[in-house]
Amino acid sequence: MKSICVYCGSRKGESEKYAESAKLLAAELVKSDIALVYGGGDIGLMGVMADEVLRLGGEVTGVIPKDLLDLEVGHQGLTRLHIVKDMHERKAMMMDLSDGFIALPGGLGTLEELFEVLTWSQLRYHAKPVGLFNAHGFFDKLLAYMQHTVDEGFVRPIHADLLMVEMEPAALLRRFREFKKRS
Repeated sequence: MKSICVYCGSRKGESEKYAESAKLLAAELVKSDIALVYGGGDIGLMGVMADEVLRLGGEVTGVIPKDLLDLEVGHQGLTRLHIVKDMHERKAMMMDLSDGFIALPGGLGTLEELFEVLTWSQLRYHAKPVGLFNAHGFFDKLLAYMQHTVDEGFVRPIHADLLMVEMEPAALLRRFREFKKRS
């Protein structure tokens, strides 16, 4: 695993615990010599994540659409910053640059990116691990909904199981490495 795409909020949330969780994941990525790929912003958990990876000596690649560059205050201190045409190009490039995907707490954009990459895994458009860092139980209700989709027959258990869920970043990265060995 050379690089992992992290989807997370352009806001920090109501509690500092989410920023601390982003820093924990950043530290684990650097410790594992895994580069960060993310949405290129300098605000919210996105900025916290990028800044911490850089502070610890890691590599960070941001991908941001031109029209969001000013709105999201694009990060100017990254290892690489790709400015792209639109959100579709952003997500495609982030996928191409990454060996796996992790979602941290975030809003609608985070959920959209997570479910798109999970759907692509289901459809076998890629064979890369997809995970949730369920920091402080943030995704518990989403996971309950996911189980509901299985219980009601809309999602097969094998497809729901494509989403790896852990409360600790080290455990999630361990599962990613095991996934890659099997692939």
